[in-house]
Amino acid sequence: MGSAASALRAASKGELLPAIPVIETGPDFPMATLEKYGERTHALLDVATRRYPRRFLSGLDKVSRAWLVRSNNGHLSEIDTIAGALGRPGAHFFSINYEWGCTCRAASCEDEASARLIRVLDWRTPGLGANLVCAKVRGAAAGPFAVLTWPGYTGVLQVMAPGRFSAALNQAPMRDPTGLFYLDWAVNRGRVWKMPFPTPAHLLRRVAEDARDFNEACRILTDALISTPGIFTIAGTKPGETAVIERTEHHARVRRGAEAVAANHWGEPGWKGRARGDNSLERSRLMEDIVPSFDRDFDWLTPPVLNDKTRLAMVADAKSGRLVARGYEATGPATQTLELEWDAAA
Repeated sequence: MGSAASALRAASKGELLPAIPVIETGPDFPMATLEKYGERTHALLDVATRRYPRRFLSGLDKVSRAWLVRSNNGHLSEIDTIAGALGRPGAHFFSINYEWGCTCRAASCEDEASARLIRVLDWRTPGLGANLVCAKVRGAAAGPFAVLTWPGYTGVLQVMAPGRFSAALNQAPMRDPTGLFYLDWAVNRGRVWKMPFPTPAHLLRRVAEDARDFNEACRILTDALISTPGIFTIAGTKPGETAVIERTEHHARVRRGAEAVAANHWGEPGWKGRARGDNSLERSRLMEDIVPSFDRDFDWLTPPVLNDKTRLAMVADAKSGRLVARGYEATGPATQTLELEWDAAA
């Protein structure tokens, strides 16, 4: 499957792994990344859709697009353009669907000079680690930002906005679990179709584009209505500017300060749901002790935070405009470590 297969072969042979490509774009980064690295998107869709008949995927696209229309989604025309460029079913559905587990921590750095975000993304689909791209986006209302993403993806899952904040989105627990995954998924997806609000990933994109600082980002993530529950972790530029914001469609709970650690379970009592991913509680406990250092070898990344579904590890510091990131697949690292230093004023 293209670059993913090449990365895995290189890892098994001990060869130099491919770099995460960096592209400088305007606010149209989903289309810009697709135009330059579209083969990566096709490789991912080949894997993600191989079990589904084309007619089924076309039906999911139809339902997804109808929901985007009903909810007056601001990215509809962009998603339509991407779907046309891809020329295959799946673009509308996968632009609003997410099934992953993550572990995050926002904490002051060792010298107490700034706040940093540690982000580990887990996802079932192979190839996501090998096919990462980094978009350096200029031209947004509040300032530039860098996203670790995939070509043509219109949401934002992790972002570093120099001089403003770093933030990431975790999937929230599944409501009212029956123990039958596909039944639970269908019931929860049915709830989404009834919610005329943006997805959590599109909300985080809005924050990246519009929020001028940590406090404004927290306010938007707390107050805005969303289509699906989510958990946001955010680190500002000053020590102590850290928060985890747990969200349902209409409500929010905010934890600030030293306990800004999130996985895929609710951190406070009262809200019910089945944790996503594997070993969510254990992952969050281990993350509490991880120092947010710029270790290019990611020696801190150990099980269960590291597992066979890990696709990305990242540490970001918005004050210095610096991040390190590496893609992963089931067999281990799938890319070289990306070291990005970005002075937003330059």
